[in-house]
Parts: sequence; structure tokens; C-alpha cells
Amino acid sequence: MAKKLPSVLLRAGEDRRVRAGHPWAFSNEILMDAETKALPGGSLAILRAPGGEALGLVTFNPHSLIAARLLTSNPEAVVDALFFGRRLARAVALRDRLIGVPYYRLIHAEADGLPGVIVDRFGDALVMQVNSAGMDALTPVLLEALEAELSPKTIVLKNDSPVRELEGLKREVVVAKGEAAGPIELIENGAKFVADLSGGQKTGWFYDQRDNRRFMAGLAKDARVLDVYSYTGGFGVLAAKEGAQSVLCVDRSATALDSAREAAKLNGVDKVVSFQKGEAFETLEKLGGTSARKFDVVICDPPAFVKSRKDLKTGAQGYRKLVRLAAPLVARGGFLFVASCSHLVDPVLFADQVRRGLRDGERTGRILRSSGAALDHPVHPNLPETAYLKALALQLD
Repeated sequence: MAKKLPSVLLRAGEDRRVRAGHPWAFSNEILMDAETKALPGGSLAILRAPGGEALGLVTFNPHSLIAARLLTSNPEAVVDALFFGRRLARAVALRDRLIGVPYYRLIHAEADGLPGVIVDRFGDALVMQVNSAGMDALTPVLLEALEAELSPKTIVLKNDSPVRELEGLKREVVVAKGEAAGPIELIENGAKFVADLSGGQKTGWFYDQRDNRRFMAGLAKDARVLDVYSYTGGFGVLAAKEGAQSVLCVDRSATALDSAREAAKLNGVDKVVSFQKGEAFETLEKLGGTSARKFDVVICDPPAFVKSRKDLKTGAQGYRKLVRLAAPLVARGGFLFVASCSHLVDPVLFADQVRRGLRDGERTGRILRSSGAALDHPVHPNLPETAYLKALALQLD
């Protein structure tokens, strides 16, 4: 007989948001009596309205701000490998239709019905990040479902995000199946790249920029391209493959540049792409010095400048400074691409900082394209704030 699940009760008047489809209930919305507070972090529970009506099955963590995360509106559901398997199968079918090759973001957390879970697919290797206590407790069941659906050779649990500490979880990287000894190849936009699944940033590759890379590469034929914060060459190497005259990749990480160099060789463009280790702002300032080197396409894809709300003002100004330094390097009629992956920087604030940076850099132009993450990063309709990536492509006069 199935074990009876504990109930978690919403406070009076606090059920409207969940009823409207929001997948979270916050700790201040829940009646935190002694029994509820005593539940272990990550417990499965029935979320109930103030009157006792069951609203769904949740994972519950009394120690987290996001205390309840909805798994299903069916309070009688059995959360087992079959439950997760159905969601995985749906996610695989969607990505296979959207992307066409098995290199993509397979699970994008709440949008794919697995709260706090990210899974990136690299052919027969998977990298999973689990950022909630509930899904951490259910990891063995998730692994069973992944095995049943995809039979991967390698599964890496890249559980090293600082967000885990907010859930009371330790940070670690574990190879749950197979080996992840060195970089592996992946295919994106018809080009080959390499990713370090256990030692690289996040999951080893940023699939979210796939569509933006393709767009910018389409502007790169016969162009002189500067790729700042190039990481492992996603923008720059693809631009070279699509016919750029020259590409300069700049990154502070020698390891990332080695991977970009390897990608250039894999795509037969190692004679076109050059590499420079350096800090982005410092390098941009030097390039804009007396020699005033110009590029037809300048790409700036920085890491998050704003990681917490207290950093919002100064961090947001980082985008203004970035554009101020990058815009003067763009040849007249050339193109500037700038992105922000800081989820706390909303599209309006980001666009404003880009506008100010253009003015500071004494350039004018027009926005050609405003975009977000690639199609394998769907957004939950009730969590619009999870559309974290913003990107602008501009032509400058």
C-alpha cells in the first residue's frame, strides 16, 4: 500500500496564485506549524488550499524561500520512474523535432515539468543539474527514468551551483554512469565543438545561444569578427565556418581558448581564427586605443554581471560600459551583438543600458533583432522571469 503523504496547507487567501497555474508556493504563503516545519527538506507532500482542497502534489522544503514546487495537479499521482519517463519522452520528442540532432537542452526545469532540474544532452552523454531539495531526493528515480528512456553511456551530475546551498544541499560533481575523463565533441548549427562535461562552466556548453550564433554567423561572410567572452568558440568558430575573413576570440580562460582552438581545427578554420587570452574590458580598451582596430562584427556574450539583487545597479551598468567600449570598434555599417544572462536584469533595463552605452561610445544605429534563449529552453507561462537570456543585434552607423 502506498505511503500516505503529509499535507501542506496554504494560508488564508494565499491559494489564488497556485490556482492560476503558478508552480511555486513561497514559505510565507504556507501555514508553517510545528508539524510542517519538521518535515524533511525535499519531502513529497499534498499542497492544500486553506479549506483543505487538494491542489496538487509538490516537493516541499520548509527551509527554502520556494517552499513548495508543483510536480502535478493530480494529488494521487505516483512519482516513480514511469512518471518521470513520460515527461522525459515528451521532452525528447519536442527537442528532436526542434533541433534535429541529439545535442540540446533536454530538460529545462519547470517548463518541462521537472522543477529545479536541468539536463543537457551530448549524444549518448547527459549532464544533469539538480537545484532543489525535492528533486535531489528523487535523483535515483530520475536516473532510472533517464536510463529507461535514453540508455546513455555517460551521466554526469553537475551539482555545483551556488543555488543548491539555498536549498540546504552540498555542491558536488559526480559521474553517475560511465566516464567523463576529457572533452567530448558536439554538433551545433552543423559545426563541431568540444565540451568538458565535468570541468567546464555549467554543463560544459551553452546551448541557449544556438539560434543567436546562427543569426550572427549569417552576417559574418567576408567579415572581420571579434568574439569577446568567446568561451569555447561557439560564436567565433561558427562565424569562421560561415565565411568570415578573420576571427579574433578573446577570453580570460586558457582552457576555454584551448577548446575553441580545437573546435577551429575540427571545422578546418584554424587559419582564420586567432586567440587572445585577456580580460574583456581591458582588451576592448586596448583595441580601441591609438591603432583603433575596426571589426565588421563584434560579439559580446558575457557571464552574468548581476548575480544577486544587491548587485543590480552596479552590475547592470556593466552592460553600459561593455557597449561603450565595444561600439567604437565596429566599422561603419557593421554589426554589434550583446547579451545578458543575468535573470535579474529585465529586458527593459538591459535595452536601456545598451542605449546608454551606444551614446557614451558616440555611435548610433538600429536594433535588428531582440531575442532570448534557443527553442530548447522553453519558458513556463507562469514563470516569465525564467526567460533569463536577453540579446540585441544592432547595425551601427
